[in-house]
Amino acid sequence: MKINPGQLAQSLSKTLAPVYLVSGDEPLLVQEACDQIRAKAREAGFRDRQVFHADQHLDWGSIRDELSALSLFAEQRRIEVHLPTGKLGDGRDVIEQALLKPADDILLLLISVRLEAAETKRKWYKQLQKNGVHVTVWPIDSDKFASWLQQRARSKGMTLTQGALDMLTERLEGNLLAASQELERLALLSTDKTINEDAVEQAVQHSARFSIFELITDILAGRAAHAHRVIASLKQEGENALGLLAMLTRDLNTTVELKQALTRREASGAFLKKHGVFQPQRARAIEQAGQRLSRQQLHQALTLCSDADRAAKGFGDLSPWHHLGNLATLLSR
Repeated sequence: MKINPGQLAQSLSKTLAPVYLVSGDEPLLVQEACDQIRAKAREAGFRDRQVFHADQHLDWGSIRDELSALSLFAEQRRIEVHLPTGKLGDGRDVIEQALLKPADDILLLLISVRLEAAETKRKWYKQLQKNGVHVTVWPIDSDKFASWLQQRARSKGMTLTQGALDMLTERLEGNLLAASQELERLALLSTDKTINEDAVEQAVQHSARFSIFELITDILAGRAAHAHRVIASLKQEGENALGLLAMLTRDLNTTVELKQALTRREASGAFLKKHGVFQPQRARAIEQAGQRLSRQQLHQALTLCSDADRAAKGFGDLSPWHHLGNLATLLSR
């Protein structure tokens, strides 16, 4: 069954499926959908959690063993598999088997970027449609972003004046994760529930000197020297790298797809709009990266993103910022 994030709460209130796939290129909405599923699973007794990342380090045999192992003390388990490229690769047989006859004591959660059309025609996906739920996350259209922003503010007990709404809409350029962070900052800094232009300006002054969006643009543009300074600043400020990595991985995957589209002589502008890239600055960065970078560089960059993601979650001895520094250097060549 395929549903959108708005239908997820109602679906979870009826029954808990044995398998969920959450896919899309909006990190915030993907994360929130996964959090809803996790919360419902915990309520249902699935408290033990194991997380796997489908990168070059993953041994799919370990997932097969976990999916087939009997739970000790009749514990119910959640097994999460992150798919940074949207493809199962060597793990296709493992997931197909798990989907064919889902275990009663295991909830399987697959978390992915937007799936390519070819992947939805494979046997594992068709089996998922029968026994599980696919939550498809799509970008918010640019003409609906202001309404989404106002609704998000109201959910936090705030109301944006028209002036404040216009300022934030222009400044955030449709970036949902940035919008969520900006509203969190406004909620902390403002004592008034009605947010005007002055409150927005004050919040801007409290923003970090370097932003993660600036860093993503620098990396895609090959500006390694400046990117390294931004990385050092974000690391020093204690910034969490996971949000940055989700957005960077999304844009690198879009760049890979753009290169494929260009070989088919598709117009880059039409391709980017079709894939939900409406912000002018982001569109320019991806378009230029698609023309400048090789497929090999982009795939190596995605591997480094996966390494950084693992490091941010406590795997390995190096920090995620180390891998991001290597990535910035790689894409500057």
